[in-house]
Amino acid sequence: MATGAVAEESGVDGYTKDGTVDLKGNPVRRSHRGGWSACFFIVVYEVFERTAYYGIFSNLITYLTDKLHQGTVDASNNVTNWTGTVWMTPILGAYIADAHLGRYRTFIVASAICFLGMSLLTLAVSMPSLKPPPCLEPNIEHCKPASKLHLAVFFTALYTLALGTGGTKPNISTIGADQFDDFHPEEKAQKLSFFNWWMFSIFFGTLFATTTLVYIQDNVGWSLGYGIPTVGLAIAILIFAAGTPLYRHKLPTGSPFSRMAKVIVATAWNWRQPLPNDPRQLHELQLEEYTKKGAFRIDSTPSLRFLNKAAIRTGSSTHPWKLCTVTQVEETKQMLRMIPILICTFIPSTMLPQAHTLFIKQGRTLNRSFGSNFQIPPASLTAFVTISMLVSVIIYDRLFVKIMQRLTNNPRGITLLQRMGIGMILHILIMTIASLVERHRLDVARQNGSRQELPLTIFTLLPQFMLVGVADAFTEVAKIEFFYDQAPESMKSLGTSYSMTSLGIGNFLSSFLLSTVSHITEKHGNGWIMNDLNASHLDYYYAFLAVLSAINFFLFLLISKFYVYKAEVSDSLKVLTQKLKENKLKPSNPDEKWATTRATSDEGRAHLPPFSLF
Repeated sequence: MATGAVAEESGVDGYTKDGTVDLKGNPVRRSHRGGWSACFFIVVYEVFERTAYYGIFSNLITYLTDKLHQGTVDASNNVTNWTGTVWMTPILGAYIADAHLGRYRTFIVASAICFLGMSLLTLAVSMPSLKPPPCLEPNIEHCKPASKLHLAVFFTALYTLALGTGGTKPNISTIGADQFDDFHPEEKAQKLSFFNWWMFSIFFGTLFATTTLVYIQDNVGWSLGYGIPTVGLAIAILIFAAGTPLYRHKLPTGSPFSRMAKVIVATAWNWRQPLPNDPRQLHELQLEEYTKKGAFRIDSTPSLRFLNKAAIRTGSSTHPWKLCTVTQVEETKQMLRMIPILICTFIPSTMLPQAHTLFIKQGRTLNRSFGSNFQIPPASLTAFVTISMLVSVIIYDRLFVKIMQRLTNNPRGITLLQRMGIGMILHILIMTIASLVERHRLDVARQNGSRQELPLTIFTLLPQFMLVGVADAFTEVAKIEFFYDQAPESMKSLGTSYSMTSLGIGNFLSSFLLSTVSHITEKHGNGWIMNDLNASHLDYYYAFLAVLSAINFFLFLLISKFYVYKAEVSDSLKVLTQKLKENKLKPSNPDEKWATTRATSDEGRAHLPPFSLF
């Protein structure tokens, strides 16, 4: 059990008890800062940021193939390599936030770098001298390739943006979650819903990007299509800054990497020392030492017991690389315990890029007419990922959780790993359906002589796009909440970066699989992934991904069986669980039940985020 201490004052105007402070390091009153009022500014920023990111990501493969004249495999790999970098750099941002600048200051600096990258990118797509001349040839191999200057400017802009997002992505959601006090049951309950509504809100930005911005890019111009999110990002930074007086902050606590490294080194140093039977004989500071810093002390646990050797006292030595506290050891254990789960999320993260690369390339071969004059941009189908995600989150939070709470007495409804597992099952289904749909598309292509546009509506791809959104509502929301929730209090940014590292490695793994499969199959005379999709066998590739997903799911089940959740820092979850049990025991008289439900509803409604009242 973690033990913490900050201010002891309670009541409506009491101080927060989770160690949060203002920017000057002073304790903050719960009624003056934090909660959904502060989260409003944070969520609005993320809506604009996601608009900018998905405004680039959703249609990037189209720009690379149509404007920079790259082939299908090269363009797909450039998309996934960039996306992988976007999701890997948060490790650096998390380190800087937890060790040096704190989350707020790291975020401010990083958001300025993001704006610089977006501005340069808008310039790169706007100036004729920074891109090759237009080409109407159906075979891009006959088009003039982009020069080294064109590629240098464009990819410098892209990777500047990736560097900036390394500081924004692990910190913005963590700053949002920091606005709720774990030691206050009511705020803890709000925090359990935060990540659901967080994802719900930011996907509004994604929806705008995958519909309006994609249409503008394809039909009006790339300058306006990139210029709008650039201006929006500038406005978002100002909005976030305007909310500064309302934010609660967590102080940086030193490098999480050095703290973990000290535990590993001290364990090796004391490897031959026998472990005491009583964990109270291990080295630990007095509770008052943690209280002074607003930090948390963690009791010893039996998992990964060999690491307890780092806390064995040997003589009078107190060298930090030879002797660690029990709390340091337990923090390291918590981060290490999550790594097997992290590895199991790599394959699901490999599935996600397909919706923004190969699915879109498939769409470009189909009939995109809607009505008499309107042509649907293939990248706009990713809007259905967003729509199904939004609907799924609402149903999950407002219906599914309520039903499961009655069955399990778990305030979350189901555990985070169970939620993640459901998403993994959906990924198997997605790739299976994608394979069957592609097989049908290839049949139509053979019947029609591999025409450029097949007499098959683009909405044939709709089921696989919509299922991606449903899977995201389970897997992606669960990932970000799991790695935040299970990380030690002093390493929350690093924990959040785990979920983003999963996406980064998933994208790099997607590039590796795509290149490897393409090379091997083409070498044997029957390429699965070529520039001409009608002569390819994407159905085999999707079936291969479905098999990988199934194998990964069973590995996840095995690892999850042995995972031990960390102890809560407060009793808030126990209080919420007890309330659920008490509600079950209440009399079922209809009039009394109606009155109770209405009172509970009215009381709870006042504490919901403004966008969740429906």
